[in-house]
Amino acid sequence: MLYKRSSALFKDAQEVIPGGVNSPVRAFKGVGGTPIFAKSAKGAYVYDEDGNRYIDYINSWGPMLLGHAFKPVVEAVKAKAESGTSFGMPTAIETEIAELAVSMVPNIDKIRFVNSGTEACMSAIRLARGFTGKEKIIKFSGCYHGHSDAFLIAAGSGGATFGTPNSPGVTQGTAKDTLLADYNNLQIVEALITANPNEIAAIIIEPVAGNMGCIPPKYGFLEGLRTLCNSNGILLIFDEVMTGFRVAKGGAQELYGISADIVCFGKIIGGGLPVGAFASTNNIMSYLSPNGPIYQAGTLSGNPLAMAAGFCMLNAIDNDSKLYQRLDEKANYLDIGISEILKRKGVKFTTNRVGSMFSIHFMDDNVIDFDSAKKADNRFFPIFFHEMLKNGIYIAPSSYESWFLSDALTYEDLDKTIAVVEKISTKLL
Repeated sequence: MLYKRSSALFKDAQEVIPGGVNSPVRAFKGVGGTPIFAKSAKGAYVYDEDGNRYIDYINSWGPMLLGHAFKPVVEAVKAKAESGTSFGMPTAIETEIAELAVSMVPNIDKIRFVNSGTEACMSAIRLARGFTGKEKIIKFSGCYHGHSDAFLIAAGSGGATFGTPNSPGVTQGTAKDTLLADYNNLQIVEALITANPNEIAAIIIEPVAGNMGCIPPKYGFLEGLRTLCNSNGILLIFDEVMTGFRVAKGGAQELYGISADIVCFGKIIGGGLPVGAFASTNNIMSYLSPNGPIYQAGTLSGNPLAMAAGFCMLNAIDNDSKLYQRLDEKANYLDIGISEILKRKGVKFTTNRVGSMFSIHFMDDNVIDFDSAKKADNRFFPIFFHEMLKNGIYIAPSSYESWFLSDALTYEDLDKTIAVVEKISTKLL
């Protein structure tokens, strides 16, 4: 495929945008080469500036559950834009989408909309600290909760030690309040709680990790976190920016039958427009301003275009009783098809999947946490990525990112994807 126009655009972008991109993973640093520039998308396909068409397994990093340019969403945004793009005042549609979201998701009474998943997680942590009167949090290595300072923390010398900033600009003072644990390891969480008695406000987790590849929770792990939180006066925060409305209508809480104290949303809840949200019970949400003392605000929060897109998306999901069955069947078909080929060709690999989230790791062992994800033979991933790209398949340009399937994918698309994997498999030996 030709990438002449994309290459020229990237060169121009680097002159005026740091690294030529507005989010680092888009720069293809993990795979090498020059990023392709999207021009349009429809259904299961994205088209670049050179006119190439790709079967899309990123789907804007998850929001496009029903495919790109889903007509009802597009029409809803157009209609709302005719009435004004922003008011800085309450609008009726904010209440409508809030009522719908609360009805779809277990264990929440109230929801507040913000402008990104980062904002949602940042606000959830502030709420947890204000509610409990405690300052420290536990997060898990490899889980991504946005680029707020409290989350940009790398592991220390051991699982039960303080983390250290992994980005300049994050202070040591911030880092000391963030404790690091290994995903799927309850023993480390217990050790952290024991070492910091009555100091931990919250445990925040991606209930299905999506930023070290797709990594599901081990049986009993989320249940164990819930028990530890109950016993120690700690709030359990589910970062469902990825999993919310994707792994089930009610997200991971519904899928695994686990009640979180605070839930964070993004991606799908905005229908593809920039939206985040956090939600909880009446008791906890009553602490938020203007009713309570914990301040949180946003000039463009509840933007009417974003609310219209999100409301339309959630309505479509809520009214399609077979949606998640179709998504699971398609993802399972893809997983089995790719796995059978790679196994037959003698490629070392393992796959992880939860619903329509999916990833491939080039290693024999199970991938259960960030350490095991890092042991994959990532010499092969850039080859895999670029060969897929050349053959019209667009996957995440990093081995540490999940694939996201959309309902717009046909079985012909899946068969083509499987056929491409077979075609390029000899290059992975």
